[in-house]
Amino acid sequence: MACNCAKQYKKLDQNDIKFLVELLGEDRVFIGENINEDFSHDELGGISKMPDAVVEVESTEEVSKIMTYAYENTIPVVARGSGTGLVGASVPLYGGIMVNMTKMNKILEIDEENLTLTVEPGVLLMEISKYVEEFDLFYPPDPGEKSATIAGNINTNAGGMRAVKYGVTRDYVRGLTIVLPTGKVIEVGGKVVKNSSGYSIKDMICGSEGTLGIVTKAVLRLLPLPKKAISLLIPFPNLEMAINTVPKIIKSKSIPTAIEFMQREVILAAEEFLGKKFPDNSSDAYLLLTFDGNSKEEIEKDYDKVAQICLNEGALDVYITDTDERKEAVWSARGAFLEAVKATTTDMDECDVVVPRNKVAEFVKYTDELQEQFNVRIRSFGHAGDGNLHVYVLKDDMTDEQWEKKLSEVFECMYKKSVSLNGLVSGEHGIGYAKRPYLFEQYGEDYVELMKNIKLAFDPKNILNPGKVCQ
Repeated sequence: MACNCAKQYKKLDQNDIKFLVELLGEDRVFIGENINEDFSHDELGGISKMPDAVVEVESTEEVSKIMTYAYENTIPVVARGSGTGLVGASVPLYGGIMVNMTKMNKILEIDEENLTLTVEPGVLLMEISKYVEEFDLFYPPDPGEKSATIAGNINTNAGGMRAVKYGVTRDYVRGLTIVLPTGKVIEVGGKVVKNSSGYSIKDMICGSEGTLGIVTKAVLRLLPLPKKAISLLIPFPNLEMAINTVPKIIKSKSIPTAIEFMQREVILAAEEFLGKKFPDNSSDAYLLLTFDGNSKEEIEKDYDKVAQICLNEGALDVYITDTDERKEAVWSARGAFLEAVKATTTDMDECDVVVPRNKVAEFVKYTDELQEQFNVRIRSFGHAGDGNLHVYVLKDDMTDEQWEKKLSEVFECMYKKSVSLNGLVSGEHGIGYAKRPYLFEQYGEDYVELMKNIKLAFDPKNILNPGKVCQ
């Protein structure tokens, strides 16, 4: 069900390059050998295609002029941030113009009265967190890749480790400036807290993976910064016991900021990758929990209750990480899991499913069975608090032909299992190019047709990031 309109797209010629150079200057237009190979793929690199031109933009006006020209000439356009995606969403499948948004990286305004931050799309997540903390404010979404741009987070509706308590990116986007595929500029939402004024275009853009419009400004919701945070590292004899404890933790109403699960194999990989020891690596499975609040007493009351629940459910111990040094040791390892696993193999691909919380253990147990069935290494970790798993299939010494066949078979099994458990295809990394077949399989024709019609309403010529999500 791929986009079948490639023949309709205009191939860039010298007149098109001339237009871009006249608009942006020679130093912000790259063609041919001057295009860095990194722009042909994302973080995992499962699919690769070079754009015909890469342009660096610095304003909404420039993006608007490029899109107007591209629309008039039926040239495909892909917007790109840091390229940290994992499903090929920013790969220019049909060449054309790649709009590099990373130069639009200014923090425009912090509004302490309305608790909002206004930013350009290329601002990095790590920069936002650091900046607002100076004002004793807090931007809760916390995806693992801190070098991602905020527009990348918005376009995938990124979640992260704090989603169990605070929600996902969509919950913190108050307003957006969007350049439509036609080149027209619209503003949706704003600094208001409530909005029942027609269809919520803002929420539709969140999670659209750059297929409906290009975000050039965002107004983000902030919260007061919690004054204290403490983490608990809790070893269990096995993953099933650990995961089965999570619903009891949630039911206790002492909701942690984050509930992560991890297995020994991934911890050992992180230790080797970082060159430093994890506080404990002797158990097969762990829960990592964080609690935040405005007083030590408030946090202690919550984590004491949760620690007791875990011990009652078979936890081997409870390690309190209440110093900066201990917290850094634990969370730096957790943040390095993806790169650590990647470093142990020749290639890998990810299954980013989300299942009901009480089905996480069953799904991970199933992936262990798949390891035996297909004779392939599979590693997993993820957000036990919201059921979002990150499961990686490793290539190791397989040939390309063996890898493609086995990966397809393993993925087919995993996505079917997630559906049988009332789960969904993606929890936070999106659909992009790689996961489209599984989306079509899960949702069926009527749902996909509705999405295609939404795409058509925004982008009648299908020039913006074609071949992704529902196309």
